Amino acid sequence: MPRPIEALVHTQALAGNLQRLRLAAGDARVWAVVKADAYGHGIERVYPALMGADGFALLDLAEAERVRALGWRGPVLLLEGVFEPRDLETCSRLRLWHTIHREEQIDWLAAHKTRDAHTVVLKLNSGMNRLGLQPRAFRQAWTRLDALAQVEAIVLATHFSDADGPRGIAHQMEVFAEATRDLPGERSVANSAALLRHGRADGGAAEAAAGADQVRSDWVRPGIAVYGSSPDHPEHTIAHWGLLPAMSLRARILATQSLAPGDTVGYGSRFTAREPLRIGVVACGYADGYPRGAPCSGLPGEPVTPVLVNGRRSRLLGRVSMDMLTVDLSGFSADEAGVGSEVTLWGRAGDGSVLAIDEVAQAAGTIGYELMCALARRVTVRCVD
Repeated sequence: MPRPIEALVHTQALAGNLQRLRLAAGDARVWAVVKADAYGHGIERVYPALMGADGFALLDLAEAERVRALGWRGPVLLLEGVFEPRDLETCSRLRLWHTIHREEQIDWLAAHKTRDAHTVVLKLNSGMNRLGLQPRAFRQAWTRLDALAQVEAIVLATHFSDADGPRGIAHQMEVFAEATRDLPGERSVANSAALLRHGRADGGAAEAAAGADQVRSDWVRPGIAVYGSSPDHPEHTIAHWGLLPAMSLRARILATQSLAPGDTVGYGSRFTAREPLRIGVVACGYADGYPRGAPCSGLPGEPVTPVLVNGRRSRLLGRVSMDMLTVDLSGFSADEAGVGSEVTLWGRAGDGSVLAIDEVAQAAGTIGYELMCALARRVTVRCVD
């Protein structure tokens, strides 16, 4: 019998989330971002559900090869561009769009011999200060690219640093508008947070009304929201945005223990029982991708790490170990929860109850992105719906 832990990829949720983001995008075309192996879900697993996108955006050539191998003939974008000149040969062969964010990439393209001209995405550093050309160099870079026979079209793009918070996007949009003024070409600016918080009002979010014009563009690039995580949690939940979990991590209880007052649990004795209670030992640990640092002491004032036991909320007790963790069964009778009972670590329980991955991530001091991407290879993954 396999170890009783598995991750489920909910294909209907993926398709529904994509449709929800289309509503916020208005007339813009939508890149489905599938970098980091589709945020840990698996490119091959999510592809059928995301074929309604207008293109796939990803990070490296190996991921692009996989998308093309699945039969996708539409646009595929390398978000970080090429890393060395010979990568352009693969771009020509696979007909990839690629990002230009520094001058050397233009030099490489100018020297590249190809029969088919490329579509490139010229990226402006509007204040994020990661990738992108400075505003003072942006127009010169556009002029160089426009003169190249190797270039068919130039898309103008930037990336927001504060779309999920109070600072917002206006300061960067001002820089982008000035740098791209009167330049022809399509625009691409919005990530998940910008799209949901500042997109079309009829997408379902009241916040969108004031900012609809701010993110008007030809292409949008939603990532985390496609997978059912809120880009601005805890201010807004996935329920607020109309999103559904695309990944569920479920395991089973292997054993139970009855504790007396003063008994401790796990390495470091992080939890001490103050009254008699029952705990369940679950087949999941940090080697499966569950966060080892999740709060587990049960002390007043410490965050509670939530779990679902047979669809009902409970909590983590005791430090997470490599292969096991322990959960509170004090609110359950022996008939209601015991050996073999389902424990949902995040996502959707068997009865349909939902524990948003953002809640678990917040308790552990991280974000849903990290938990998705950290899912270990030893965990069996299957698609449902």
